[in-house]
Amino acid sequence: KIDMITGGHALIFSKDAEADRAFFQDVLDLPSTGGHWPIFGLPPSELGVHPSDDSEHHLLYLLCDDVDAFVAKMTEKKVACSAAEDKGFGLMTTLTLPGGGKLGVYKPKHARPENPP
Repeated sequence: KIDMITGGHALIFSKDAEADRAFFQDVLDLPSTGGHWPIFGLPPSELGVHPSDDSEHHLLYLLCDDVDAFVAKMTEKKVACSAAEDKGFGLMTTLTLPGGGKLGVYKPKHARPENPP
């Protein structure tokens, strides 16, 4: 075991960064560092590596315990989500961020790793 990795940092590129930042803060209620360039806290995460001919493309999905409840909450907040779809690895919905980007949210069916101490 290597104790050098203490977390991960994901980036979302946006055509309207201010609107997307407001979404993560006000709609998803994620904690942040605040200020002009906020960094949002995420729950424990996991990393998968898949084979591809394109090593420059990466994906970010958020995980939840109940996709239907998540979609209902987003609907209350006037955020459009796709119908939940069984993808094999989990039940997934996709929402559109204010900046136009798509973000997948799913309830995993796959095994989840334990969080490191």
